[in-house]
Amino acid sequence: MRIDLHAHSNASDGTDSPAELVANAVAAGLDVVALTDHDTVAGHAEAAEAVRALPPGSGLTLVPGAELSCVVGGISMHLLAYLFDPAEPEFAAERELVRTDRFRRGRAIVERCRELGAPITWEQVQRIAGEGSVGRPHIASALVEAGVVATVSDAFTPEWLVNGGRADVRKHETDPVAAVRLVRAAGGVPVFAHPGAAKRGRTVSDQVIADLAAAGLGGLEVDHMDHDEGARTHLTGLAAELGLFTTGSSDYHGTRKTVRLGEYTTSPESYEALLAQATGAKPITA
Repeated sequence: MRIDLHAHSNASDGTDSPAELVANAVAAGLDVVALTDHDTVAGHAEAAEAVRALPPGSGLTLVPGAELSCVVGGISMHLLAYLFDPAEPEFAAERELVRTDRFRRGRAIVERCRELGAPITWEQVQRIAGEGSVGRPHIASALVEAGVVATVSDAFTPEWLVNGGRADVRKHETDPVAAVRLVRAAGGVPVFAHPGAAKRGRTVSDQVIADLAAAGLGGLEVDHMDHDEGARTHLTGLAAELGLFTTGSSDYHGTRKTVRLGEYTTSPESYEALLAQATGAKPITA
């Protein structure tokens, strides 16, 4: 089985529509794909409809999920949540709070970029985002359009948008222990996304990960484009110590990143461990 448990659509900061993501997952030869847009389930219905419309024998399973913005000790981190009940009120309210603050933050970042000499506008960023929730990748794309940087990745430096960079503005982010408990209360399974991605900024300590495990964390995303071999080895050992399963995922964003859908994958054993813990929702099949 080929299983990719981390992909984004244009419901957040990807470039594929949810239906296009499903079609691309089939084309990539995936058996399972998870839709994990940032702090939203807005793409779930379209993706589910696309999967159900696939011809018999296509073999694709959709895992509904989301990627949550969290912060601990001043360090930003992301938590993947799978197979939760999207209607559970407390978790739904927290996602709405984060999405609302993304709008305020986006406008503030654009204004800061303009103060730093970048000829971009809020209207331009909204056009790029379309129906999706505005995030820094949309602003990065605007910087590319304006000729300020060559690529989206080039915008995520201290010069511009990286955490703590000149144009960065803090947003509301959930305490990760609280986030783990919210996901579990909604019947979902929480997994720490790219915990060793040092190129993105500071990473949390092993003790923080142990605290999350004690609160109900299910797994660690280990095989990821932002992890070097040392990080993968360390995280694999830490997961074993803490009784967590490990996943591998592309963190696909369509054309906004160079990584290919299915470039990193999860083992069938870890996928089964995830399914065994989920009570809020079920995977969707053709």
